[in-house]
Amino acid sequence: MDRLRLVPPPSGETEHLHDLRMQVREFLTEQRNSGAFTPSVDSWMTGWDRDFSVALADRGWIGMTIPRQYGGRGRSFVERFIVTEELLAAGAPVAAHWIADRQMAPSILKYGTPSQKQRFLPGIADASEYWAIGMSEPDSGSDLASVRTAATRTDDGWLVNGAKVWTSGAHHANWLMTLARTSSVDPTNRHGGLSQFIVDLSAPGVQVRPIVSMNGAHHFNEVILDNVRVPDDRVFGEIGAGWHQVTSELSFERSGPERILSTFPILQGLTREAAASSAELGRLVARVAGLHQMSQSVGEALSRGESASVPAAVVKVLGTGTEGDIADLADQLSTDADGLPELVNAGVDQRPGFTIRGGSSEVLRGVIAREMGLR
Repeated sequence: MDRLRLVPPPSGETEHLHDLRMQVREFLTEQRNSGAFTPSVDSWMTGWDRDFSVALADRGWIGMTIPRQYGGRGRSFVERFIVTEELLAAGAPVAAHWIADRQMAPSILKYGTPSQKQRFLPGIADASEYWAIGMSEPDSGSDLASVRTAATRTDDGWLVNGAKVWTSGAHHANWLMTLARTSSVDPTNRHGGLSQFIVDLSAPGVQVRPIVSMNGAHHFNEVILDNVRVPDDRVFGEIGAGWHQVTSELSFERSGPERILSTFPILQGLTREAAASSAELGRLVARVAGLHQMSQSVGEALSRGESASVPAAVVKVLGTGTEGDIADLADQLSTDADGLPELVNAGVDQRPGFTIRGGSSEVLRGVIAREMGLR
């Protein structure tokens, strides 16, 4: 196995990075003490708070990897990793800016036109505009190659028709990064003929329908696109290159600390309870510590411009399994510590989605197996 490192080796945390981590912790302590937020589970999916996102932007902690010429801070992926890890560990409400900052910003920097960079990146960096992702479709599961949403060429742009599902935050967002088919399916190359478009969620023909979870929460949506006009300057990247662009984008989605720390507030609560001490709890703490190193190493690889699709898949599979195991153990222990039962209930509610969103574990194991030459 020396010939193949599924996860790049991490480097040590420098004094500069440690100081940044301490700054974020101090800010979060102040915010909690002032009542600005209460720690929650899955805060990057469900914790939509524009004011909190703006407060982070004011401190330069959103758009950190965006160059200064586009309103960002020109900092590294590793610095951003430190900030986001602390926010997630605290259960802070970061959902409003999360998708835009995590995924859209690096994608726009890589594939966007100069005018798209000027138009969209400043709004991400100052948390004034919000994004949702239009990949998954009804009845398609994790098979993005089965996309049926179609974009048809017109004299002045494109006409998009179809439906997207599990679009978190679309009822709040301004823009939808939409994957659509621009040519018919080729049975010999199912991934061909796909393209991406930036869809204005306030445009005529767009309908956002809420998907309410069994616990009554609403952050998922179905987005219906009915003859939605998209001008040529909102084509994202190259026509027909959508699959390559999306898989590159998914490295940012799958490798981050959100795939490890969705239930971290529960783990923190358990470790404070002496009665909850157990060998299984210790194993979970050790797993999270190892995943921290793995996730940070992928962030470092991305900052070097390296491809990280397979390492990201490894982190995602192992991380989301650990998140779910934390929720399950807490549910079994039935602790009544202050505030913990509410967190545990939320963790159990959200647990089924951990290993599905961002690519199911079954699909990602196949990706890893192919890289290892096992299939």
